[in-house]
Amino acid sequence: MSVSSAFHDTFGRDAFGEYGRPDGGASGLQGTVGKRGTVGKQRAKQAPLRLTRRGRFVFIGVPLILLAALILTLSGFLNAPAKAAESAAGLSLTPTVTVTVQPGESLWAIAASVAPERDPRDVVTDIIQLNNLEAARVVPGQALFIPSK
Repeated sequence: MSVSSAFHDTFGRDAFGEYGRPDGGASGLQGTVGKRGTVGKQRAKQAPLRLTRRGRFVFIGVPLILLAALILTLSGFLNAPAKAAESAAGLSLTPTVTVTVQPGESLWAIAASVAPERDPRDVVTDIIQLNNLEAARVVPGQALFIPSK
């Protein structure tokens, strides 16, 4: 059994979409009767290709989405800084003091006692950034780095 006849048997039509042709539609030609009664061979006309809405999306939309994602990714790589400093000499160290949190203490109280000349809000912000804290919560016994400038 050939592939064409298996397709014809399974789906009821041949590979060209024609139903019930005895030759399986392999030639793509149809017999026509001319003016004098002779049978001539003409090429069967194929319908123009028409895309459905889903087909247009797949054919046009998906490549556009992939292209946009690629452009955004490349722009992120090109705009990101490659390194923080040219060398270690360009980095400055922040002088710090280590303080252990006592029961009942808050960051506000620690900030006021360590740097009374500065605004406690600024000192609390510096402590949070220096210790990578998510919030202004501390627990007794926790060691904190406090900027000493």
